[in-house]
Amino acid sequence: MSAGIYPIIIDQGSDFAVGFQIDEEGVAKDLTNYLARAQIRTTKTSAVLSGSFTCVISDAIAGKIQMTLANADSAVIPSGVYYYDMEIYTAGDASVTRMLEGTVTIKQEVTRS
Repeated sequence: MSAGIYPIIIDQGSDFAVGFQIDEEGVAKDLTNYLARAQIRTTKTSAVLSGSFTCVISDAIAGKIQMTLANADSAVIPSGVYYYDMEIYTAGDASVTRMLEGTVTIKQEVTRS
């Protein structure tokens, strides 16, 4: 199974949250014993990390994952287009599966404190 494609748009300096349900052949994937992670980079091959989403498995049996980025974190990412992917994995990276990928567009903030 290849990763799904999901483009993300984030207003710089704002909180961002999105929820996903992982299905395999129409059935929710049991995410018990899995964790999730997602990173943002300027290019797919960049060694420099631009940001990281916080990923929480909100309902393991139903295959639900919540992916968030706090306003303080989005505020320090310069506006522009980036790349991300989200993986599920087990302890020690014994099993790693890329579930989503796409672009992250950070839209320039005007109002700042």
